Amino acid sequence: MLDFYLIPDIQPTPGSPGSLEQAGELDSRTFGLLKEKKIIPPQYDYYTDFRWNNTLIQQLENTILMKPALQADTDVQQLLLLLRAAREKQSGLIAYAD
Repeated sequence: MLDFYLIPDIQPTPGSPGSLEQAGELDSRTFGLLKEKKIIPPQYDYYTDFRWNNTLIQQLENTILMKPALQADTDVQQLLLLLRAAREKQSGLIAYAD
């Protein structure tokens, strides 16, 4: 599972989630399908920790919202939950692979 946590853009990247608030998770199948659908950029890997800042989160959400057919996709809906949680807290996301 790839676990996502909320993290302010200005906070340095910690080595582990520690006291960060969990935003949700994606399984490998869903993550792979989102990459195939070109929603998650190709440089992100399921098995490698990564971080998304506010700007990228907004871009990802805008990409989804501009295509109404994507919004009904269950894989996309899972990602939207993560993106919206970050946006509501004005936070970035950091993903830790386990």
